[in-house]
Amino acid sequence: MKILITGSGGMVGQNLAHHGGLKSHDLLTPKRGELDLKIYDNVVHYLKTHQPEMIIHTAGRVGGIQANVAHPVDFLIENIDINRNVILAAQKSNVKKMINLGSSCMYPRNAQNPLTEDLILKGELEPTNEGYALAKIFSQRLCQYIQKEHPEFKYKTLVPCNLYGEFDKFSPEHSHLIPAVIRKLHLAKENSTSEVDIWGDGTARREFMYVGDLADCIWQAVNKFDSMPDLMNVGLGFDYSVNEYYEAASKVIGYQGKFVHDLTKPVGMKQKLVCTSRASEWGWKASHTLQQGLEKTYKHFLTLTNK
Repeated sequence: MKILITGSGGMVGQNLAHHGGLKSHDLLTPKRGELDLKIYDNVVHYLKTHQPEMIIHTAGRVGGIQANVAHPVDFLIENIDINRNVILAAQKSNVKKMINLGSSCMYPRNAQNPLTEDLILKGELEPTNEGYALAKIFSQRLCQYIQKEHPEFKYKTLVPCNLYGEFDKFSPEHSHLIPAVIRKLHLAKENSTSEVDIWGDGTARREFMYVGDLADCIWQAVNKFDSMPDLMNVGLGFDYSVNEYYEAASKVIGYQGKFVHDLTKPVGMKQKLVCTSRASEWGWKASHTLQQGLEKTYKHFLTLTNK
């Protein structure tokens, strides 16, 4: 099957392109210079020229709390433009199957955990990444509306929890929690720094899944597309505190200093844990432990620092 992966240069896209099972298909992985998703006519032209049978839509502008707070307009508008163009161009070009990637930030900030799929638009979003979340909700609803109006188009949305792994962004201005922790602890170890600061009191809980597990789930979705729910969370079903992530990463990296909490820094939502009942019923479960995922991610990080 010919499959277009949008965002093939991002963390999820690169892991999909390197996935052993998916490589058995005819994968289209255009770079930004070949396909600018912010221009609708370019997307239509590309789809009509290459005629993929399925799209795995992972593209979008992403970043951590600092980037989202500093550039809310860009995160809202760029992501809405990309999502609108890909989804509507797919319909216009008669691409019948799409796996659209959502985000757990689509859920209300004060919703009861674990977060079930029916909670989208049931409350106020987390302000620190509201623009990005709105764009993701837009993409899920657009897929849903197209399916409702035109049932021959099967546009389904997976909602992963937070991710980490190979091809993540490790730079301070762009990184999420896990890559930021890995970089910070690695540098602290290299520089023999005795203390490392943690934003907030470290009790906020987060569900971070190794990205290779999401790639496995998407591989299963390609093969069992018809039976997959139209909207489905992908996660671990359990979480860890920020403090526990620092402790686990310090063991993998070998950092032996102590942690100091900076209570002046924002921490975001106190907990964000997705309900994985639909995924379990569909027959999928993540396979990597936290230690296994961190070890693979740190190994990848070291290849970057040694270049």
